[in-house]
Amino acid sequence: MTKPHDTLTHIDASGAAHMVDVGAKPLTARMARAEGWVRISTELERAIRENTLTKGSLIEVARLAGIQASKRTDELIPLCHTLPLDSVDVQVSLHPGRVHVEATVHVTARTGVEMEALTAVSVACLTVVDMGKAIDRAMMIEGVRLLEKRGGRSGDFVANREGSR
Repeated sequence: MTKPHDTLTHIDASGAAHMVDVGAKPLTARMARAEGWVRISTELERAIRENTLTKGSLIEVARLAGIQASKRTDELIPLCHTLPLDSVDVQVSLHPGRVHVEATVHVTARTGVEMEALTAVSVACLTVVDMGKAIDRAMMIEGVRLLEKRGGRSGDFVANREGSR
């Protein structure tokens, strides 16, 4: 009978967590795309549209926060590798009652960038909350998910439209 740590990549023989050695894996082009939403009030939606928030442009600050966060993923998530990101694109858009965030991250490396894309989206959504909280304390972050990944040994992935498995 195998023990759980025999099949888990981030657990060593003694059961301790460790970073996976990817040194023997080839460098390949990889991409990940993620999204998330923040539900907002009509009042906050109007302030974003009119760019009247006292902290500045919510959309631009959230976009920049997402880019910065993707570059610091290895400092935030234990066991993530430090990656030399080739590009990070974060788009923040206003919709009726919601703000949508989408991040696309590219790298040529030995491991993927799913966590970098998800971190970019998560921090951009948190920035929306931080910048809008003076107007709307009831905001809700929802639907943070991986939309697509390309490259690597495990192959490509594209989420279905509904977000379910």
